[in-house]
Amino acid sequence: MESHSTSGGHSVRTRSQHQRRKRIVQAAAALASRGGVEAMQMRTVAERAGVALGTLYRYFPSKMDLVVAVVGEEIDLLESSIERRPPSASTPAGRAVDVLMRATRGLMREPELADALIRSLIMAEVETPFGDRMTGLLLRVSAGLTRERASEVQLDLAGSLSSVWVQELLEMLRGRRTYEQIQRRIEIAAARLVNDLSTA
Repeated sequence: MESHSTSGGHSVRTRSQHQRRKRIVQAAAALASRGGVEAMQMRTVAERAGVALGTLYRYFPSKMDLVVAVVGEEIDLLESSIERRPPSASTPAGRAVDVLMRATRGLMREPELADALIRSLIMAEVETPFGDRMTGLLLRVSAGLTRERASEVQLDLAGSLSSVWVQELLEMLRGRRTYEQIQRRIEIAAARLVNDLSTA
């Protein structure tokens, strides 16, 4: 039977692994924010994070895994911001718009990074949690639902709004949308899609 005396060492090891992973993701994000996904060469990421190349591949077997992790970090920041300062709008649609515009501002602080990540995720051949996490976030803030408790129709409605947002973000990155235009379009889509969540 395994002794519990190793638990302290295990937690230290886990914490150090978590810190190493975080350093790698931050290094990748810093490189992508300057030169897009092309700048996220695995060897350069490893050097910048101060880890061996083999260690990097243990955490992230491919560049796309690394891209997904960087996007995950962005969503973590968004979720933390929402926990600290929940949307104050009185309607489900208003709360959804608040979240999506916060996400837009967060991503557009680093347009090179945002462009690289959104394009990579859209063209990715691997399953990414980006859409699912945004859908879950929209369900939670607009209707107080978890993905597990939501009906198929509710998931589809929130997922459709998330897709509209990604498309609008791409248009903004191409210089075809202003913040005001994105907000207006998101407000229209949210009014049609999200206010039906409670009755779906």
